[in-house]
Amino acid sequence: MARTRTLFSSLTRRGPHPVLRGDLAFAGIPGVVYTPASGYHLPGVAFGHDWLTDAGRYTGTLEHLASWGIVAAAPDTQRGLAPSVLGLGHDLTATLEVISGVRLGQGQISVAATKLGLAGHGFGGSAAVLAAAGARRPSAVAAVFPAVTTPSAEAAAAALSVPGLVLATPDDATSLRTDALEVGAAWDGAVLRVLDKAEAGGLAEKRRIAGLLGLPGSSSRTQRTVRALLTGFLLFHLTGDKTYRDFADPEAKLPRTGRPDPDAEPVSTEDRIVALFR
Repeated sequence: MARTRTLFSSLTRRGPHPVLRGDLAFAGIPGVVYTPASGYHLPGVAFGHDWLTDAGRYTGTLEHLASWGIVAAAPDTQRGLAPSVLGLGHDLTATLEVISGVRLGQGQISVAATKLGLAGHGFGGSAAVLAAAGARRPSAVAAVFPAVTTPSAEAAAAALSVPGLVLATPDDATSLRTDALEVGAAWDGAVLRVLDKAEAGGLAEKRRIAGLLGLPGSSSRTQRTVRALLTGFLLFHLTGDKTYRDFADPEAKLPRTGRPDPDAEPVSTEDRIVALFR
């Protein structure tokens, strides 16, 4: 446990790699890509944004992943009031095709087609799960506080065999807008972790408009915890580095995490769907 705590603490901080920023627009997809300064056959991940949240609100998270050697790209699409979760899922898949199909930077960076992952936050977390059910299966998928969507990420998760990480907040069981517990339970083999004192909207950075819309603002604690858990999980599954085995082990106890409350009164699916239209 002491070793795991040390690894977790290390992963809350930036990694050893200098980071470069690029633009996905060169491939016809609005969005950003962050890479280590150099490296061939690197792991890569496409990251989906939350509802009404642009990709720029995840700069710190994307830079964090890149600093640990993971190419991280985020399409900046489906940002309207009524976005398509399937549309964002399609764009996530297209983003993986782009970053694994061309040399990045000045030609000194490449992503291995066998080391690809999907991830996302809220609405984007559900899009990542739905995208994983497509024709091209990633090596790992992470859904951070996935949102209730139509079609359902829970239904898609039930058909997945790819390794998964699902992160939930302590109040997920009674939330009308997130269904991480259901997604995690439906997904055979997924790692489900409940983050202590986490806020569902807290991963997005500097959400100044959030308060006006009744959405939660950013949370540095939530960001640090999510970044550590996400990085360790991806490093294990995309690179095979056994140093981070515990981050992919559902039985491993990690700092700032716990298990779902068995006594929590769940919210019905009908109530969650109604909440989408409020």
